[in-house]
Amino acid sequence: MTVLRVNTAIVGGGLMGCWTALMLRRRDPGHCVCVIEKGKVGAQASGVNYGNLRIQGRHPGQLPLSLRAASLWERLPDLIGEGCEFDATGHLYAARDDAREIAKVETAARQASEAGLATELLDARALAQRWPWLNGFSMASWSPRDAIANPRLVTPAVARAARAHGALIHEDTAVHGAARTGAVFRIDAAGGLTIEADTLINAAGAWAPEVAGWFGEGAPIVPAGPPQFVTDAVPYFIRPSVQAVDGTVIFRQVRQGHVVVAGYPRSPSDPVANRAPVDARKIVNAMGHLLRAVPALEGATLLRVWSGIEGYLPDMLPVIGPSGTTPRLVHAFGFCGHGFQLAPGVGDVLADLVLEGSSRTPLDRFSIGRFADGSAEVAEHFTREFDRSLQVQAVAHPGAQRTR
Repeated sequence: MTVLRVNTAIVGGGLMGCWTALMLRRRDPGHCVCVIEKGKVGAQASGVNYGNLRIQGRHPGQLPLSLRAASLWERLPDLIGEGCEFDATGHLYAARDDAREIAKVETAARQASEAGLATELLDARALAQRWPWLNGFSMASWSPRDAIANPRLVTPAVARAARAHGALIHEDTAVHGAARTGAVFRIDAAGGLTIEADTLINAAGAWAPEVAGWFGEGAPIVPAGPPQFVTDAVPYFIRPSVQAVDGTVIFRQVRQGHVVVAGYPRSPSDPVANRAPVDARKIVNAMGHLLRAVPALEGATLLRVWSGIEGYLPDMLPVIGPSGTTPRLVHAFGFCGHGFQLAPGVGDVLADLVLEGSSRTPLDRFSIGRFADGSAEVAEHFTREFDRSLQVQAVAHPGAQRTR
């Protein structure tokens, strides 16, 4: 048996865990931090997501964290030494000729502006003038600061930077259990590795409720993933990332010419078998929505289809912050498909909590305790963005019965 003594142990080697390790080491080079990952860093949702760095269109409670993250993404080469195809393309949050969709765009633009993000509301004429290839939308909120990056590249690059700053990262090392004895956490992992730590961070993604359960806490995670696909390379002409308000189509084009596409409803994923199957009918539907939005893509060839295992919570908000049962246990999971953009901000916030005991970024809305006290709400998203079986699963938890 090998015993490793550290200041902070992080369960989960996705973007949240790797960014947290990097930020802890950058801010306190004497702080010993270890990341434990059951597979390879970034192999789960962190590496197979759509790659959108969207600030606008979020729950207003996420906007301070999102803006903090954006300022870090914009310094990516300085922070990790690699660009990872970061590109400030801007983002269109677009509504068709539907009163509810238009109201949602207007609300999103107002909330973003109040939080400090510059946005611009554009009507159908303005959209046609700026992006004549875009079809079928009557209004959109335009955020020029929003961006994209390549999720396949980012987590390994952040992990390399964390290692270069002295973080320890153990891949292919499943955690079997953890407990707190006195002032120390004892984490038992594969290969006879035991880690003793002053602080434990639960950043295990869709598998995080198991870790929380070792300390008497729970959260009603729904494992799911959006169908996604990519086309062959066509001439580059789609500069912004575009998201339809109803979620039927979300698309962006990389500079090499490939068009990356996602669309709802999300499908069930299986974290036990480690599978995220995609119903072929959803790809056909998404392709139809894409061609209606961008007729110029007629004839583009579908190259690859995939999904991932993402953790969703009924109110479509993450869990970020201290445990309600165990001192120096900190949770960061359930990012509901919105975590890619938030990740560096989350890492910085968790470093706040570990090194300073609090954070200037508000986290109260993300407490794990909301599922115990019944204050969590079921988001309206679950009525249209998920398969029916997942909607039922989301509302079944007794701590999440109200709808917003």
